[in-house]
Amino acid sequence: MLILFTWVGRRPRTSVAPLLEAAPAIPLHAFAAMAAFVLGLVQFAAPKGTLPHRTIGWIWVGLMAVVAASSFWIHQIRLVGPFSPIHLLSIFTLVMLPLAVWRAHIHRVSDHRRIMIMTFVGALVIAGLFTLMPGRIMHRVIFGA
Repeated sequence: MLILFTWVGRRPRTSVAPLLEAAPAIPLHAFAAMAAFVLGLVQFAAPKGTLPHRTIGWIWVGLMAVVAASSFWIHQIRLVGPFSPIHLLSIFTLVMLPLAVWRAHIHRVSDHRRIMIMTFVGALVIAGLFTLMPGRIMHRVIFGA
C-alpha cells in the first residue's frame, strides 16, 4: 500500500536517456518509428493523390523500411534463436510496403489504402503499444525508471 501512495504522489520522469544509451539500432528504430507515426497521421488527414501525399508517402515508406530492417539488429526478446515474433511483423512489413506502392501505381487505390492502414496500425500502433510494457526501453523513456 505504501508503494501505491508514493507512486501516486510523484510525477513520472520522461527522459530519452535510456533510448540514447541503448545499442545504435534501437534509437534508429525508435526515432524512425516515431517519425513514421507522425507522418502517417499527416497522411490520414491530408488530401490524397496530390504531390505532397506522394512525397510524404515515399518518405513514410522509407522510414517504415528503416523501422522494419533495423528490427533485425534488436534482440531484447529472444524466442527463436536471436529472433522473436515481432521479426515476423518486420518481414511482413518489408513485403507489404512495395506491394502497397505497386497498388497505388496501378491505380488500385482501395488495395493501397487498406494495406497502408493495416501496416500503420499493425507495425506502428499495436507494436508501439507493446514497447510501453514494463521492462522495455520505451517504458523507461515515457514513464521513468
